[in-house]
Amino acid sequence: MQAKKSLGQNFLMHARIAERIALTAHLTPDMTVFEIGPGTGMLTRELLKLVKKVIALEADAELYEKLQTDFASEIAGGKLELIYGDIRTFDINTLPKGYALVANIPYYLTGEIFRMFLSADNQPSTMALLVQKEVAERISRAKKESILSLSVKAYGEPKYEFTVPRGAFSPAPKVDSAVLTVRNILRKNFSSREQEEYFFELLHAGFAHKRKFLRKNLVDVGHQQAMENIPEKARAEDVGLAKWLQLSAVT
Repeated sequence: MQAKKSLGQNFLMHARIAERIALTAHLTPDMTVFEIGPGTGMLTRELLKLVKKVIALEADAELYEKLQTDFASEIAGGKLELIYGDIRTFDINTLPKGYALVANIPYYLTGEIFRMFLSADNQPSTMALLVQKEVAERISRAKKESILSLSVKAYGEPKYEFTVPRGAFSPAPKVDSAVLTVRNILRKNFSSREQEEYFFELLHAGFAHKRKFLRKNLVDVGHQQAMENIPEKARAEDVGLAKWLQLSAVT
């Protein structure tokens, strides 16, 4: 099957790596897993061995038809639900409560997928995503923060699990990938939806002009009262999650 650039397709071709991803997600037999872009079904096969049900969303019409044939028995038995559609228009509320999100996602949709699922009313209980190595490092290992790293940490506990070399895919991407898990996904850091919204408003204001100090960015958009205890020379990337949460609690 020819990969389509327009869909950001890089098919995982190694069953051992697919197995390791599935095991890394720490799934239990009673769980339902949601998979974005099953592609050739390499990861899907491993997930089906571990859980009660897999719901897989495929945006490629040709692959969708092929998957229907390849997994006909699993679909007939109710073990696999295959849906044709685009993740950007998918209704997350149709998924069962407590589902896990496990997928090899298109690089160009990484940020959007994190935002969609972590901020959704129906959040996943855990996530295990195959993403660009640089993105996984930026979220879980970097000394400097970003909007993405702080957004993920606000809802759960990210962990860089293992590196997946570019040669494990067809076609091979230009960079290596990595599996990033996010566990214990909750809204426990926010006392209300108002604080949650204000937290992200502050983040975007703080990172709006990276060369400016954080105090200046916040003053520019009228958030003077949120500047308490911010060092004068601090930039947005120097401020950790605890401080951002403290700032967002000031309304």
